[in-house]
Amino acid sequence: MAEGVPRRRPTLDEVAQLAGVSRSLASRVLNDAPHVSRARREAVERAVHQLGYVPHPTARALATRQTGVAALVVSGEDPSIFADPFFAQVIVGAAAALDDAELHLMLCLAASDRGRRRVERLLRSKGADGVMLMALREDDPLARMAQEAEIPVVFGGRPVGLDPRWYVDVDNVGGARAATEYLISLDRTRVATICGRLDTEVGRARYRGYRDAMLATGLEPCPPEAGDFTEASGAAAMAALLARHPHLDGVFAASDNMGAGALRTLRGAGRRVPADVAVIGFDDLAAARIADPPLTTVHQPVEGLGREMARMLVALINGQDPTPLILPTRLVVRASA
Repeated sequence: MAEGVPRRRPTLDEVAQLAGVSRSLASRVLNDAPHVSRARREAVERAVHQLGYVPHPTARALATRQTGVAALVVSGEDPSIFADPFFAQVIVGAAAALDDAELHLMLCLAASDRGRRRVERLLRSKGADGVMLMALREDDPLARMAQEAEIPVVFGGRPVGLDPRWYVDVDNVGGARAATEYLISLDRTRVATICGRLDTEVGRARYRGYRDAMLATGLEPCPPEAGDFTEASGAAAMAALLARHPHLDGVFAASDNMGAGALRTLRGAGRRVPADVAVIGFDDLAAARIADPPLTTVHQPVEGLGREMARMLVALINGQDPTPLILPTRLVVRASA
């Protein structure tokens, strides 16, 4: 180096790269945070010594507030929701990505007033390094809390009436459109839909995809019969559709659980699937594979949704500014259609 030219200051990214760890992990080691293995702590300390790294005072002050925890908040009241195959896969993906960043996953329910107050305290007290929000409904107070939060927030799916800065979603409209177009390609002209909750963006988006496909081919969309993404609601919705449209020959159900419920009702009504009524679901969960008959469905990367939400949150925690992400869907053809 030329005489009189100051030596460039090593960066935290260079420390992390030399130690073979993430930037967030290196930051927590430098600030003596918990939940770091001895081997990784020693690797970071060796890299610091080798590079001669000195933390910036402001960065150190910010980093000392890290908790080593990221929260997944679901707008629901029943704890069994986390055992639902959809949310179980989301949790698997999120936990894996957070583990790579040495962050622990906290699960929270927040549909009741008590649950929302608990989440509000979490957001205001910075009891977590960041939060992932899912299953928000129209006018959900959690959306307002997220906008006012002083910690990073990533939305899993876009909420109704809000355009968040950071979110991960799937192509719900495109997937529903592809499912409906496939039913029409099988010469099904009386196609109905069991949509999800219409106070959620996912429910509305999948109905829009169905409606767009019907109108594009000159067919009249049926008024939707809404369910809540459970098998029981799919069975009830299918019964209502048969009462209103006894001659229907195709059904797009906005989730595999609801599709499985629809199959059960059709079987009980003596309708053959797919000879009399072809049925398509959405998700590509285990319920689709074990249904009778196996359910044609729209595959969405559920585990990938959780993983990408967590990766986006880690990027925000590390001071980056990631862009929103829409994950692709694809049709998986099985015996029901």
